[in-house]
Amino acid sequence: MLVDSHCHLDAPEFDPDRDAVVARARRAGIAHQVIPATHAEAWPKLRAVCAATPGLHATYGLHPTFFRHHQPAHLDALAEWVERERPVAIGECGLDHFVEGLDADAQLHYFEGQLRLAQAHDLPVIVHARRAMEETIGLLRRFDGLRGVVHSFSGSPEQATQLWKIGFLIGLGGPLTYARAKRLHRVVAEIPLEQLLLETDAPDQPDADHRGQRNEPSRLTRIRDVVAQLRGITPDEVAAQTSRNALALFRIAAD
Repeated sequence: MLVDSHCHLDAPEFDPDRDAVVARARRAGIAHQVIPATHAEAWPKLRAVCAATPGLHATYGLHPTFFRHHQPAHLDALAEWVERERPVAIGECGLDHFVEGLDADAQLHYFEGQLRLAQAHDLPVIVHARRAMEETIGLLRRFDGLRGVVHSFSGSPEQATQLWKIGFLIGLGGPLTYARAKRLHRVVAEIPLEQLLLETDAPDQPDADHRGQRNEPSRLTRIRDVVAQLRGITPDEVAAQTSRNALALFRIAAD
């Protein structure tokens, strides 16, 4: 069994063939997929997509790069959705200092609000941290008992260790498969297997074999195989441990 810990299956890129995409994922052994949100307007569709198919697990949040969609009232609305819908996590949320034109203060406001909400409801957070790893780690340290995952991790082994010490896992996806990703290869080889989650971030971040194409969850097996190669263990060992990690973090019952 595999768990895709980060997949935007509600994205419009999947509207023409979503059922077929899920079917390919199931044939590849992917039993569960965690579907993070991006902005409040998209929450109802995400809920409907997850309700229609077993094994899809919704999260709700306010993604930093969708800043122009967000309004202050959306934090209150998120609290209501969390209370009513009981998602497996809050997110995708975080900081992005790569995309130009994003208000840093506003990003911080929405991120802190979601961290407080996660802490209050004892839910994990799915964190987006692009060119903001140190700031993100410093902020997470301020919230006792918080847990979660930094998705599409791109930091150093030292930063991964800091995250592990405060209860955070790291998500690994398509970027890991590129030959130039030497630092990320070193991270995967060195840190505990218990800290790793596998993800596709589909329809984004395809692996090196599918560069420029729409990504999809069935390709999670490629990530699994690269992790196994880097660690010198079998793909089955990677699948078993990363699935345990995901099910425990998101409190999803095993099939």
